Amino acid sequence: MSVITLHSGETFEKVFLNEPEVDLHIVQEAGSHVKIHLINLETSGSRDVEILNTIIVEQQGEGCVTEVYALAYLQDEECVKTETHVQHSVGGGLSNQLIKFVLNDNSRGRFIGDLKIAKDAQKTEAHQTNRNLLLSETAEMRTQPQLEIYADDVQATHGASTGQLDKSALFYMQQRGISKEKARQLLVGAFMKDVIATISDEALRERLLNTIDGVVE
Repeated sequence: MSVITLHSGETFEKVFLNEPEVDLHIVQEAGSHVKIHLINLETSGSRDVEILNTIIVEQQGEGCVTEVYALAYLQDEECVKTETHVQHSVGGGLSNQLIKFVLNDNSRGRFIGDLKIAKDAQKTEAHQTNRNLLLSETAEMRTQPQLEIYADDVQATHGASTGQLDKSALFYMQQRGISKEKARQLLVGAFMKDVIATISDEALRERLLNTIDGVVE
């Protein structure tokens, strides 16, 4: 595992695109900023190959900002496991996690999210959200959010949901002349694009938005 220490005021920002494995441990000192994207839009397609993403972030200084975003669009027999561990050891920090999976065919996804706020980490704001969309009856998603809060003066939220496309939205769009296939593409694309929209690099952001339009069936 690669270990990176961010000194006071430093920024680490990186987009991991279709990597077979990400294994990263970041230690943040005061005022540092981490922004990570894990984007899996193309995998091997084999059930024998599991893409593994592991991100560990420790806020050890005051006023740190941690952002972790992940998006996986899976088809066939593809399998992605994303694991995040964010620890607030001192107060005054901010963390935000937005993790999304879209699963079709016989694909499998798994998310493990560990968020810890230590006793001395007062005035912390931390958010963890996992949303998953199943496009077939044979796709499988396992999600395991874990929230441990030992401080009493914090703002912390977490949520996880797994579901299918909104049938009422599909019907509404079809009533306005949009085909069922196109309506489905638009809804799946909209579900995915808010993760891509958080990428700072404008050229990469636009390229990935166009890629999503191409991969969504």
